[in-house]
Amino acid sequence: MDLVRLTLTFAGNMIAALDLRRRVNWPLNRGASVNRISGAVGTILKRKGGEIWSVRPDQTVYEAVEMMADKGVGALLVISDGKLAGIISERDYTRKVILKGKSSKETPVRDIMTVELVTAHPGDSISECMHVMTEKRVRHLPVMEGVEMVGLVSIGDLVRRIISAQTATIDNLEKYITGDYPA
Repeated sequence: MDLVRLTLTFAGNMIAALDLRRRVNWPLNRGASVNRISGAVGTILKRKGGEIWSVRPDQTVYEAVEMMADKGVGALLVISDGKLAGIISERDYTRKVILKGKSSKETPVRDIMTVELVTAHPGDSISECMHVMTEKRVRHLPVMEGVEMVGLVSIGDLVRRIISAQTATIDNLEKYITGDYPA
């Protein structure tokens, strides 16, 4: 009898989940856009603040790494004459200074910064940015609105947003299944 009750409960929960999925226009096929996270990169920037940490190309790598440590970030934008000239990251430092035996106190940022930038727009979706970061193997995306810099997002920022959205979805599904979801 307990097995029958458990099976009926499971079937009822599945029907309720399918009904919720239908009402919010979620696709029924697995692997489709169910896992896409709604929202744009601009919402992440609003939440984390618009601070842009940067260095000049003529500063030393040591100064850049010191600023990264001080600010608790993994990359800095490189600004020259008020315009985005590149980005310097912990990865650049380890691969282009440490592994090559260079001195961070003598090497200018311009010698190791990444100049071929992949950027995002505040309206770009979180899913699109995750895709770009994965394909291009980058961990930071400068966010540009035309030629104006509006921020920098990291893969960690995107993952935090995805986890938050999935947690909210799970909470709402649990409420719906248990009957606590508002009608």
